Amino acid sequence: MSDADALNDVYKEIADLIGYDNAMVIYTHFKGQQITFPVKLFKSEHIREILKKQYDGTNAKKLARTYGYSERWIKELVKKG
Repeated sequence: MSDADALNDVYKEIADLIGYDNAMVIYTHFKGQQITFPVKLFKSEHIREILKKQYDGTNAKKLARTYGYSERWIKELVKKG
């Protein structure tokens, strides 16, 4: 049995995704902490900057799908700025 095979389930899953050495970095840095990952990857400010460049008045639905937000939320961000 390798060291990776001996890992607890969550660490085994992380090691399978990003490699054993990277899993050890995460373990060393965050061990003992409970981490929740937000559903949204990007901050609203970043999405707002993207919208300034990509929104053309007709593509809210496409942008919403691309970035994982609702069409309504995209339109609200556009209104705000």
